[in-house]
Amino acid sequence: MRTIQKGPEPASLTQHRKQPHADYNNYADKALLRQALVAEQRGLCCYCQSRIRATPNHMKIEHWQCQERHQARQIDFSNLHGACLGGHGQPERSQHCDTRKGNDDLCFSVCDPTHPIERQIIFLGDGRIQSDDKATNSDLNEVLNLNSSRLVSNRKAVLDAFKQRLGKGTLNAAQALQRWDGTQAGDLPEFAQVMVFWLEKRVARSAV
Repeated sequence: MRTIQKGPEPASLTQHRKQPHADYNNYADKALLRQALVAEQRGLCCYCQSRIRATPNHMKIEHWQCQERHQARQIDFSNLHGACLGGHGQPERSQHCDTRKGNDDLCFSVCDPTHPIERQIIFLGDGRIQSDDKATNSDLNEVLNLNSSRLVSNRKAVLDAFKQRLGKGTLNAAQALQRWDGTQAGDLPEFAQVMVFWLEKRVARSAV
């Protein structure tokens, strides 16, 4: 995960909110909403950082605080994120991200710049993700299931290939960090924050 910098909401959402009886279900311009969410998240799921595209078949519109218990926030743009399909239709043990989360609450936000989520996350060499904070770690595993076998395997494969390039000297850590940390325009590579975590460690060691 990485902190999402929320951009301006679609004008159609602003106008919709002014209408009587406006809610999420009767908002007609979800295609534009998907585009805005995918763009500000640089093409990555808000939780697992898998690739998402701005179509109903390639992403879900996630309500950080669920519609059922937080109806006042159902068309609040700051409450909306783009999430992957998260194993929709599969057994619960294989579900992750919004699909697994359902109506549960999270103890953290992925768009709070005062508490950057990436500073609370540790990416291990075996592909697992964890946090030193007990509540956050519980949400990573029990609510979002970010250590599902598929996600762990995918993260490890990307990290292993990346570390191999570093080991061969074909990749300069400081230069690579600019590609993965979001300072350059365009979509980020899948699982970008995993690489940022390891690159920052490598750059820090080099500076000692």
